Amino acid sequence: MQPLQIGDRMARLPLIQGGMGVGISLSGLSGAVAKEGGVGLISTAQIGWREPDFDQNPIAANLRALAKEFRKARRMAPEGILGFNIMVATKRYGEYVKAAAAAGADLIVSGAGLPVDLPKFAAGFSTKLAPIVSSSKAAALICKLWDRRYQTAPDLVVVEGPEAGGHLGFSEEEAKSLTKRAFEEEIKRIIETVRGYAGKYRKKIPVVVAGGIYGREDVRHALVDLGADGVQVGTRFVTTEECDAPDAYKKAYLQAKEEDIVITKSPVGMPGRAILNSFLKRSGKKKPALCHQCLEHCRPAEIPYCITDALVNAAKGRMDDALIFCGANAWRSKRMETVPEVMADLFPEG
Repeated sequence: MQPLQIGDRMARLPLIQGGMGVGISLSGLSGAVAKEGGVGLISTAQIGWREPDFDQNPIAANLRALAKEFRKARRMAPEGILGFNIMVATKRYGEYVKAAAAAGADLIVSGAGLPVDLPKFAAGFSTKLAPIVSSSKAAALICKLWDRRYQTAPDLVVVEGPEAGGHLGFSEEEAKSLTKRAFEEEIKRIIETVRGYAGKYRKKIPVVVAGGIYGREDVRHALVDLGADGVQVGTRFVTTEECDAPDAYKKAYLQAKEEDIVITKSPVGMPGRAILNSFLKRSGKKKPALCHQCLEHCRPAEIPYCITDALVNAAKGRMDDALIFCGANAWRSKRMETVPEVMADLFPEG
């Protein structure tokens, strides 16, 4: 096991805690992971849902909460590596990137779309930048455009596989049928693509594998057999005491059976992985009362329900009206743990 070197920053353990929204990975979880030697990520997805003016001014509330949560996490881990997960699909995406960099983020990880202009929005800051990709084609396109437009290359690349939670970078059919072995060949192709740009810019560009990383055997396979530089873990951290999710959310993970983990279509047409509950069984058909300005391509008049409302309900513990995103291995969660316990289990030699 080697540390995870990201530019001039080094994480003692080659682990990134995945960004989970709404309200699941905030300062509590990210700060705890960074304190233990990993990389902690705060999800900016509707991060301001607890702000008093969220319904009236969602973007202003989100940008304000973004800075608050980062300050709290930094107090927990003064020397740790902390950053944000920001979805490209976010409405006014560039403003979130600038706010995250200005807050002092060490790293921005960005997916749910191709972050082809991420360097433009983070210009002038020392924040390291990492796209999330699910194919060698996407990796090659992002690297090519960053090279051509901004004369730079990513500082890190996250490869998210079909077993990930939340919105997926695959079609519904791919998410259900793509085998781990087939995707592992894609991971190797992505590593080769990234290696070429690392050579051109004479820097190390770590490749981190995400999606389905739950136990130490998954970590070892990614690092030793696939040649990755690190792993990104989300689901395993949900059932920790430090996770920002409410107890009812964690309980849903602990009670889930393997057959309860399903692929669903979100209101914006993207496939996602979630826990089957009464909300999904009734298709969540409830027209939104107002628009929370969350996703760029959402059409409120046409969607069956508001994804912000469904995810905020989850963050509030209102599980009968909640969309509960999760990874493919959520059913393996059987007891509450602490972040130090999870880290020690994933990296026993660390």
